[in-house]
Amino acid sequence: MPETWTSAMIAASTDHTLLKAIATENQVISMCREAKLYALKAVCVNPYWVSTCARELAGSEVFIVTVVGFPLGATSTVAKSEEARHAVEEGAREIDMVINIGKAKTGDWTAVQDDIAAVVHASKPAIVKTIIETCYLTKDEKVAACRAAVAAGAAFVMTSTGFGTGGATVEDIRLMKEAVGDRALVKASGGIKTYEDAVALLEAGASRIGASAGVAIIRGAESQA
Repeated sequence: MPETWTSAMIAASTDHTLLKAIATENQVISMCREAKLYALKAVCVNPYWVSTCARELAGSEVFIVTVVGFPLGATSTVAKSEEARHAVEEGAREIDMVINIGKAKTGDWTAVQDDIAAVVHASKPAIVKTIIETCYLTKDEKVAACRAAVAAGAAFVMTSTGFGTGGATVEDIRLMKEAVGDRALVKASGGIKTYEDAVALLEAGASRIGASAGVAIIRGAESQA
């Protein structure tokens, strides 16, 4: 791990996120401009806004992430797959999908894996990051969800939607990283507000951060310099 996490390092690991139901076009455009200004890794928006982001980010190095089956994970596999396919056609390079949490809670890991695998297939060439919504799962369920995601071909496992009862924790990141090993990466999302939050999660094993407070986190990093 680096001795000091610079603002550039944090920015290169951060998805600038706007997933609120009341998000407006002007807010989405403003977020894209912030992402370019601060050299953030990506923007993460609801599917409706992918085309708007594609226009605003054209020619920049910032890319687009969108969410599928969000935030409950309870839409059909067909719906998730079509939502992902259309988003990729409009310019999304990564798909953050919510797993079927109800199936996870009943231990039907075949159904969970099949759901993820269908979205992985529909999303190509974009990669898929699976949101397992850790706040609703036991430790064993978190591990099983991570293993199902890896088996289904997901590139990342993620902690949270930000709409559940809790967000990313250092303990969950460590557990998830141990579960996936070098077969997938881990994204921390939900409740990440400060530079200190981001550093703790990155040092615990996260490769990416998803945060609506992306700019505040980068400014916090700058203040450490």
